[in-house]
Amino acid sequence: MYLFLAFLMVPLIEIALFIQVGDLIGLWPTLAIVILTAVLGTWLVRTQGRIAMGQLRSSFSELNDPTEPLAHGAMILLSGALLLTPGFFTDAVGFALLAPPVRNAMFHYLRARVVVRDFQMGPRPARSRTADVIDGEFEEVSPETDPRAGPSGWVDPPKRH
Repeated sequence: MYLFLAFLMVPLIEIALFIQVGDLIGLWPTLAIVILTAVLGTWLVRTQGRIAMGQLRSSFSELNDPTEPLAHGAMILLSGALLLTPGFFTDAVGFALLAPPVRNAMFHYLRARVVVRDFQMGPRPARSRTADVIDGEFEEVSPETDPRAGPSGWVDPPKRH
């Protein structure tokens, strides 16, 4: 239901803002602002993304919990999508997500509501191999010595004319 409301309300908000800003400053300055925010947002997403990737690499190399760098990377990716979407409301949300304090607050808000059942890094602990072993006996039978050799029964034998 919330997703439906978001898909309904965001375009209506954007259209209303376009009309208001366009009426206030004119068509060409409005379009210039939209293009400028997309270019500036792309540059900021690239720089913030590099920082987030560096933090993610260091958390992997130090065997730390990568949850926070991954969440920051996802929020930066979302902000990039919002900044490339034309509109003032989506630009405002996108620029807000590029600010590290906003991302930290969002991360802590989400972390309090998500329950992690299991997290593991590194090699898996050794398990008992007895559960995977099946005892059995076998005897090799070559096709020449197999008394049951013949058609498998799955297909009809070749027909002779």
